[in-house]
Amino acid sequence: MSVQSERNVQIIQDVDGNKIVVINDIIFKGRRSIDWGDVEKYLKQYVGEFFAVAEDNEIIYIGTELPGEYTGSVYTKTLKGAEAKAKANAAQAIPEMIEFASNGAFENNRRAKHGRDAKNGWYRYDTRFALPVYGEDGEIERYNVFHGRLLIRHASGGKKYLYDIMEIKKETGKSCQA
Repeated sequence: MSVQSERNVQIIQDVDGNKIVVINDIIFKGRRSIDWGDVEKYLKQYVGEFFAVAEDNEIIYIGTELPGEYTGSVYTKTLKGAEAKAKANAAQAIPEMIEFASNGAFENNRRAKHGRDAKNGWYRYDTRFALPVYGEDGEIERYNVFHGRLLIRHASGGKKYLYDIMEIKKETGKSCQA
């Protein structure tokens, strides 16, 4: 693993002992919309890397399709506001989100086109991450916690590839101090 850019990410545990990936910097900002082209460029640094899920030792590869799918999927295009900002900034913590993913579950292909992309089906894993909330003075007040699902493509060659992060939701009533 040799992801080049400096990342300000740490791992904490909630009161129940579950891990949360804390992303300390908001690098993709936008009052109105996210520049998904910048996010796509950022994600390209991960292509060719692989990471292990601690819970089940599955190896997840980062293929060339991740940057385009992550930023241009139908799901991404529906995102607005906090969820769009959360997905864009989650790109900084891909390695840790894979490592601390949980509850892996297999899923068959839902559409004919998936037979090409994921000959052996899909896996979904839960992941949690937190992003800072800044006060008027520019200082971090707290962190909002988000839940997401990693979508893993199981290719014909047997390798598993991160395809997208979906179902991103802010956990209501949950914030943390890092």
